[in-house]
Amino acid sequence: MSQLPIANLSQLIQAPMTTQMQGTSPEIAESFKSFMLQSIDHVNSMQQDADVAVQTLATGGDVNPAEVLTAVQKADMSFRMMMQIRNKLVQAFQEIRDIRI
Repeated sequence: MSQLPIANLSQLIQAPMTTQMQGTSPEIAESFKSFMLQSIDHVNSMQQDADVAVQTLATGGDVNPAEVLTAVQKADMSFRMMMQIRNKLVQAFQEIRDIRI
């Protein structure tokens, strides 16, 4: 499984603010959108892989219990991270929405 470029997340989040004034925000917004969709797909596939590993272990399949535990923990951690990112995005949206003009 390939790793997502999490290091680029801060650049993608900060980029719309600096480039919005220059008129290039549609490209940045589209790359941020595609990055977020890829991240969600990656978390979903990790959850599905963990589910398959648990089912294989429960049905007596030839699988190492340590690998199953690792897969479940990775899926849980990635889901929690995704939820924290979502919470921060919602919080930022609410702060922007509450700005008085």
